[in-house]
Amino acid sequence: MKDKKIKNVFREGAISSEFIGNSIAKHQAKTSIGAHNIFLGQVRGDEIEGKVVSAIEYTAYEDMANGKFHEIREATFSKFNLTCMHIYHSLGEVKTGEICLFVFVSSPRRKEVFKALEFVVEEIKAKAPVFGKEIFEDRSHQWKVNT
Repeated sequence: MKDKKIKNVFREGAISSEFIGNSIAKHQAKTSIGAHNIFLGQVRGDEIEGKVVSAIEYTAYEDMANGKFHEIREATFSKFNLTCMHIYHSLGEVKTGEICLFVFVSSPRRKEVFKALEFVVEEIKAKAPVFGKEIFEDRSHQWKVNT
């Protein structure tokens, strides 16, 4: 699997519902698939010390981060019987209510997609070097801490 090309998971700005819908529609011709599962990470309008988050600005050292996403992807394929998987993460400013992470897994069987999706999302949150700066309504900001 080391010969597989490292994919660029990053998209500028929010991930649109049209992009998500088109990604799903492209899989209808793949008749060996019996189940899909998706995770959509959405920016929350958290209140922190009396200030409300209005957006998150995502940054990453893209080459390093894409390499880590590739490792996570390959580990997931090794662990689960998947037909395909797609991961997309935003860079730049994403407003509250918008999608910043889209993970899409497919398999011949439904139980695999549930287990695989939880695994891959937890791995991304724990290991992917993507950084978010919370931007508050007053335009002040702070680095986000993943929980």
